[in-house]
Amino acid sequence: MARELFGTNGVRGIANEELTAEMALNLGRTIATMKPGKIAIACDTRISSEMLKSAVIAGILSAGSDAVDVGIAPTPALQYYVKENDVEAGVIVTASHNPKEYNGIKYIQEDGTEFTWEMDEEAEKIYKSKSFRKAGWNEVGRVLKDDCIDLYVSGILDKVEADEIEKRKFRVVLDCGNGAASFTSPEILKRLNCEVLTLNCNPDGRFTARNPEPVDEHLDMLKEAVKAFKADFGVAHDGDADRATFVDEKGNFVSEDVTLAIMAKYYVEQHGGGIVVTPVSSSRCVEDVVREAGGEVVYTAVGSPVVAKVMKEKNAVFGGEGNGGLIFPEHLLARDGGMSLAKFMELMALTGKKLSELAEEIPKYHMIKLKVECRDRKRLLEGLRREFPEANFTDGARIDYEDGWLLIRPSGTEPIARIFAEAKTESKARELAEFGVSVVKKILG
Repeated sequence: MARELFGTNGVRGIANEELTAEMALNLGRTIATMKPGKIAIACDTRISSEMLKSAVIAGILSAGSDAVDVGIAPTPALQYYVKENDVEAGVIVTASHNPKEYNGIKYIQEDGTEFTWEMDEEAEKIYKSKSFRKAGWNEVGRVLKDDCIDLYVSGILDKVEADEIEKRKFRVVLDCGNGAASFTSPEILKRLNCEVLTLNCNPDGRFTARNPEPVDEHLDMLKEAVKAFKADFGVAHDGDADRATFVDEKGNFVSEDVTLAIMAKYYVEQHGGGIVVTPVSSSRCVEDVVREAGGEVVYTAVGSPVVAKVMKEKNAVFGGEGNGGLIFPEHLLARDGGMSLAKFMELMALTGKKLSELAEEIPKYHMIKLKVECRDRKRLLEGLRREFPEANFTDGARIDYEDGWLLIRPSGTEPIARIFAEAKTESKARELAEFGVSVVKKILG
């Protein structure tokens, strides 16, 4: 069955237009039909989040399950709560890094991981057929209240070299982007004896200070503050704090692929080898440093649920995506911005290196990303198999060359083909990207 409702990360859309209270009610009924029992729920700071959360709770109760409302929290905090407590599943109301008018609903398994592709398919069948469980008047569920913030923060601090970090007394500029990290990252830094300058750490669902996506072009205020405060580094989160991106002590943004490579290298060195899992869209710099440290890279399709699933299967030491979403398996098989923040401080404390020095150790590549209209996914994939029979078809076609690589993949959420090209020089990367565009146009006519 083709999934129309569930994308790479649950259900998303413009709140009250595409994602309505009625849909949220039925998504609550769906999860409680699939996972009878207690279900934990949290939301981010978006204006529409309380409305949608209330509707999901109503759906859960109507199917005879109890809902544990843990309030506003980062996605990984809710996931950690589900993993550590006696609940059957979790629901997070968030649109993560999407603009303020969007919202989303995502299901969490009892081990804290996101629902798999197959589980989302099953959920879509239940949702569409409306084959929900329905409780009698005297069997409807109850709303229970709990908190997940302290549990989550303590869980992170237990898994890092806290003493070493505390000794360093890091100066940090923290930009929570008015999102859910406002409730957790300031506390993590305080408890690790850091001197902190906070930006946008007041919850604000209008995201008045900046776009929720913590990419280079949205972080000018953070870069300036790092230089003015003479900080050791700056860190920024997205709306639900499952991602963290970094600015070095000179005020330069550190590319997300580079932060992925830095942490992958550290974990492989710590474990004396091991497997690192990452999507086919990740930079080759990750594979370069992992191999050099004695590890192995396993590539997956794009999307953190797939990365987490393969990490579990392969017993990987580390994994993540080149968007600031890093996965620390000893803590949680899910992207975690709070854990990323703590682990980068651990690495800097143990090595005595500045963030710019750690970034300098990563091989330099140039990546170009383009997109082309594509309304026939099947035709594109068949054409790519003819054009590149030797390619890696994990997700679209990845073609590796001596001096770079090219990835052509139809988007899972829009009628476009995405083209990623990477090489040692910008001119070579552009040449590969433009070749990719020409191939797509040729296949689609």
